[in-house]
Amino acid sequence: MARAIADIRKDIESLNDEERGDLIRTLITQLDAPADPNVEKAWLETAHRRYSELIQGKVTGVPGHLVFRHLYSRLG
Repeated sequence: MARAIADIRKDIESLNDEERGDLIRTLITQLDAPADPNVEKAWLETAHRRYSELIQGKVTGVPGHLVFRHLYSRLG
């Protein structure tokens, strides 16, 4: 069974600043990591495909300021 959060907090409080920093970096890395290892590959493939479509003239780009204007009007 998992340890109680209170016990874990007590252990964390006993760490020095460097150890806490290491722990924080480790936790952030784990939280930021994709849940599926194939996610990054899939995003890269999508980006390459979309770029190729833009270069080949299959799609038309939309200027950033128009994209944001549209978003602001939808989101308020």
